[in-house]
Amino acid sequence: MISIKNLFLFFFFPNILFTFTHATTFEIRNQCSYTVWAAAVPGGGQRLNPGQSWTINVPAGTSMARIWGRTNCNFDGSGRGRCQTGDCGGLLQCKAWGVPPNTLAEYALNQYGNLDFFDISLVDGFNIPMVFTPTNPTGGSCRALSCTADINGQCPGQLRTAGGCNNPCTVFKTDRYCCNSGSCGPTDYSRFFKDRCSDAYSYPKDDPTSTFTCPSGRQNYRVVFCPRGSSHATTFDIQNHCSYTVWAAAVPGGGQQLNPGQTWTINVPAGTSMARIWGRTNCGFDGSGRGGCQTGDCGGLLNCQAWGVPPNTLAEYALNQYGNLDFFDISLVDGFNIPMVFTPTNPTGGSCRALSCTADINGQCPGQLRAAGGCNNPCTVFRTDQYCCNSGSCGPTDYSRFFKDRCSDAYSYPKDDPTSTFTCPGGTQNYRVVFCPWGSSSSS
Repeated sequence: MISIKNLFLFFFFPNILFTFTHATTFEIRNQCSYTVWAAAVPGGGQRLNPGQSWTINVPAGTSMARIWGRTNCNFDGSGRGRCQTGDCGGLLQCKAWGVPPNTLAEYALNQYGNLDFFDISLVDGFNIPMVFTPTNPTGGSCRALSCTADINGQCPGQLRTAGGCNNPCTVFKTDRYCCNSGSCGPTDYSRFFKDRCSDAYSYPKDDPTSTFTCPSGRQNYRVVFCPRGSSHATTFDIQNHCSYTVWAAAVPGGGQQLNPGQTWTINVPAGTSMARIWGRTNCGFDGSGRGGCQTGDCGGLLNCQAWGVPPNTLAEYALNQYGNLDFFDISLVDGFNIPMVFTPTNPTGGSCRALSCTADINGQCPGQLRAAGGCNNPCTVFRTDQYCCNSGSCGPTDYSRFFKDRCSDAYSYPKDDPTSTFTCPGGTQNYRVVFCPWGSSSSS
């Protein structure tokens, strides 16, 4: 990791001569519009809904410590589950460091020269905007540090990942980026991070511009996720206007039973990509959230962690991507089960508009594509390159035209991009997914 770790080890033996008498308080605040599962080693973990805080007390002399935020987590009653970013072995109460990408607040208390050392590090990438500050900054190197740029939205293509932006070491695993031999310098990728977060470590040898200190025993500290003015989350309202129950599913997000007329709202971090929302039908789940669905089932779980089994009508999206745009679409590449509208809440025209797929596709489905509760796409049935486009070269077919003729907004086959990709300026919209919008077909 970063060279400050070497500093901790170098000064370990002198430090054992000190006698420490007090703990330092760290207040961890969530000012995001979405839930963050805070993590600290030492400290454990805590779910923080918007506006909530968590306080930990750390003994003097602690070194190689870190605080970070996790996103899109699901934990059971025993505190076991997983997170999309920052997961620490599937535990709510972290015992080990998180899986990249995650924005890190790192510190060591009462070290060489009776100083606290602290930094923000992007050596494990970025997931949540952050401020890390002493509660009584005195200037110089004892000051607030911030990393609040839209790194997820502007992340280079090769570093993009669900929920965050990887550091190049995580992706390429070479000495040039990881500095395993002890000799390396800045790269174009590290400059991407440094240009946006000048306070933060951008690569492992970035010590001269990224290590900060305060006199020990005179400070407490505060870590703030999504400080004011930083990147925000996007809200998705998922509404069931069907005359029957729909078990809504979202990755990221989980799942929710929606009786007729009910709505489920999820908050999705800026920079999220490869995300989808769909509806499941004819489901049965026990008290632990295990069971199954006739269409759209996601491994027998109420709270989906993986994509659904076709056929299912899909709302797909990626937030704050290339050009700081949100990309969104309705896709029938996994077939069709429920009529749908997918719309920005403040459409501005052009490609930033409502999308719909409300035809009676189930009722008119060609015989070879018919399935219980829905209509399969031909790739699901025939599994040939003509329909699946596995080789990267394919065109429309009679079957894809069946879907396109009825839902002109929707993807009808995998290469249907020119007529099926829509965008809105990133950070300007929330979105709504409606099952069985008024006037559309319904089925049970």
